Amino acid sequence: MEWTKIEKKFFISLNSPSKIQDYLDAIDYDVREGSSSPRYVINEGKANCFEGALLAAAALENIGYKPLIIDMIAHNDDDHVIAVYKKNNRWGALGKSNTTVLKYREPVYNNIRELIMSYFDFYLNINGEKTLREYSSPVNLKIFDNRKWRTTSEDLEFISDYLYKIKHHKIIKKSMIKHLRKADPLLLEATLLGSLKEGLYKPE
Repeated sequence: MEWTKIEKKFFISLNSPSKIQDYLDAIDYDVREGSSSPRYVINEGKANCFEGALLAAAALENIGYKPLIIDMIAHNDDDHVIAVYKKNNRWGALGKSNTTVLKYREPVYNNIRELIMSYFDFYLNINGEKTLREYSSPVNLKIFDNRKWRTTSEDLEFISDYLYKIKHHKIIKKSMIKHLRKADPLLLEATLLGSLKEGLYKPE
């Protein structure tokens, strides 16, 4: 494995999905452009959603899970990436977000679609529109082992490019979109609580 002794010690403290999520919640949201490896997150103590998902996947791998991520595509909003894991034959998720509700999910979901749909009513842009449209199947990051995704100083745009090209599953039909209700103002306020304005998507 590519980890240093200090990094290995770091991962020892993240010995459960819950503790991994606690770590993601504790670090700052990274508003800079680019996508860096888990080593960057460990060293800098900050992450965007993509970097947080990769850090979570690496930490999950360290405790015996596969390093799996899922890509979510949104309309008129930022896309989102989460790490997923299966426990007792049920799916759960870990994530880093600039909003309050696109993060942790308990491992209680029967399948991936059910898990993803738990995000639908809370996946909001700053206008309160429900924006989630598609999701990918889980991607095992081990396919990028030859690019040293865990520790490289290279920008991980090659993973983003891969996620962009693979098949995504549609969540709703076009005919449904016009009937979607905007979020309650209190829900939107709660969703954006503590968000960094400079990191929020500006809808058209």
